[in-house]
Amino acid sequence: MKSKNQSEFQPRPRRYEDACAAAHALDLVGDRWALLVMRELLLGPRRFGDLRASLPGISATVLTQRLEELETACIVQRRRLPPPAAVQVYALTDWGMGSEPIFQALGRWAARSPRHDPTLPISAVSFLLSLRTMLDPGRAAGLRARIGFRLGEEEFAGDLAEGRIAIAAGAAAPADLILSGPPAVLAAAIYGGVPLAALEGEGTIRIEGDRGLAARFVTLFPLPDKA
Repeated sequence: MKSKNQSEFQPRPRRYEDACAAAHALDLVGDRWALLVMRELLLGPRRFGDLRASLPGISATVLTQRLEELETACIVQRRRLPPPAAVQVYALTDWGMGSEPIFQALGRWAARSPRHDPTLPISAVSFLLSLRTMLDPGRAAGLRARIGFRLGEEEFAGDLAEGRIAIAAGAAAPADLILSGPPAVLAAAIYGGVPLAALEGEGTIRIEGDRGLAARFVTLFPLPDKA
């Protein structure tokens, strides 16, 4: 009898033999973890170890398999960063980067699920992509600001303008507002309505810069009603 670990890695039929483009999409990214690997690359290249740390439930073997499959499908490519880093990273191709609207549509749709559990772990990239997905253009109308994020050892810079927020990996400062803390805690402030002052008092987040902007910023991302 095969062990659970052995059976986990057995190849399965990869094609639905269906001309529908949606079926072909599932041929490409329908395997477990494939979409989440892509999600973690939407804000820029990552090292293998970074991907593994952001997806704590994935094994090194499965992550290697998914990266190889996505590379074969022309969705992911390997790069080597220039010195002094000189390390190998994985990045989405231009075509792979075009998948973000898919994640946004899935996120908005699944946020209505009565069974969605927002208390589960969330990666830095997943949290930031949720901001790009859930931002209400009406609430953000007329607001222009540079928002920095320090999430653990990672830093990101966001530009909020014209009812949209662009976020990329990079130095958080200079910025009008810098929010520092674990992604799950910042998500609790933005989506769970936990007061910023309470989180600051606990020492779980840090706010630098325009505090009035911080108070308004956390109100820009309303969740849809449950189905």
